[in-house]
Amino acid sequence: MASIHDVAKEAGVSVATVSKVINHYPDVSEKTRKKVKHAIARLRYRPNVIARGLVTGRSWTVGVLIHVPFTNPYVSMLLEGIKTALEHSGYDLMRLSARLNDPDYSFIDHCQSRNLDGVVVFGVEKDHRSIQELIQSGIPTMFVDTDATGLRAGNITTDNRNGIRMAVRHLFELGHRRIAYLAGVSGQDVNELRLAGYREGLEVFSLPYRADYVADGDYSYDSGIRGMNMLLDLAQPPTAVICTSDMAAFGAIRAVEARGLSVPGDISVVGFDNIFEAELFKPRLTTINQNIHAIGVKSIEALIAMIKHPGDPPPVLTEPSSLIVRESTGKAKDA
Repeated sequence: MASIHDVAKEAGVSVATVSKVINHYPDVSEKTRKKVKHAIARLRYRPNVIARGLVTGRSWTVGVLIHVPFTNPYVSMLLEGIKTALEHSGYDLMRLSARLNDPDYSFIDHCQSRNLDGVVVFGVEKDHRSIQELIQSGIPTMFVDTDATGLRAGNITTDNRNGIRMAVRHLFELGHRRIAYLAGVSGQDVNELRLAGYREGLEVFSLPYRADYVADGDYSYDSGIRGMNMLLDLAQPPTAVICTSDMAAFGAIRAVEARGLSVPGDISVVGFDNIFEAELFKPRLTTINQNIHAIGVKSIEALIAMIKHPGDPPPVLTEPSSLIVRESTGKAKDA
C-alpha cells in the first residue's frame, strides 16, 4: 500500500506539499496540484482519515439534518446538490436523525459526539430550542430556507417574496382579479415570506386582500385538496390560486377536476418549487422556479468556507426565483 512519502517521491515534491493538496490548502500552484493528484491516482494512495484528522484538527465530515419527510421531491433535489458539492471537497456526509421533540435530547451533544466539522439544517424553525443551542455552540452551520444567523451560522434561501409577486403579476395580466393563496405552515419563515409577497403583489395592482382567500396548508398534496375545496365552497370562489408548493398545486388541480371544473379553463393554478414532476403533470404546471440543486451546492460551499475561514462573517445568500409558464394558467373567464 502506497504511503504519503511514495506520493511525494512520485510527484517530485515534499510530503508537506502532498499534505496541502490532500487538505485543499490554497497556497499550492495548479501545476503542482495536478502533479500530486496524478501521483495519488497512479499509486492508488488513500489518506488515513484518522491521521488526517489529527494533523488538521478536523473530522472531514459534515452533517445534514433534514426535518422534512424524505418523500418530499424538494428533499431529493436538495440532497443531490449537496452530494454534488461534496464530491471533490474531501468531506464525507453524515445524515443526522434528531429527536427534536424530546426535551431530554441534545442535538449539540449529537453533533459533538460525532465530531462534525459543520452542519446543514433544513426544515427546522429558528425558534426551536435545539436550533438556538446549535447557533450558540459555535459549530459552523448553514440553514436552508430558515432566517437564522449567528457568529458561525449563515443561511441560504430563495427569493420567496419576489417569486410570489411574479405569480400575482402573471395572473393579473391574464385578467384575474380574484386571486387566492394556498399557504404553508403558519409561522414558518418560508410561509411568512411568501404570504408577504402575495399581499405585496395584490397591493401593486390595487387588488383587495381577503382573509377568506387564504387557505392554510402544509405544502402537501392532501393540503392542496383541502385548501382548494375550502376556496371552491366560497360564495364567490377565486378564478386563480397560487400554491406555496408544487405538491399542494397538484392536489389543488385534482380538487378542481373532482368538481367537474377544469384547469385552466375555470380556475388557473400556480405552484412553487419547479420540481421535476411539474413538467410531467397534466396539465403541465405553471410554477415559480427555485434552483433547488444550486441551493444544495451553495449551502455546502458556504459551510466549507466557514470551516476553513473561521474569522470570516457567515454568509446570508439569496438564490433568485423565476416564473415558468406552462399549461395550468390561462385567461380569466370573465376577462
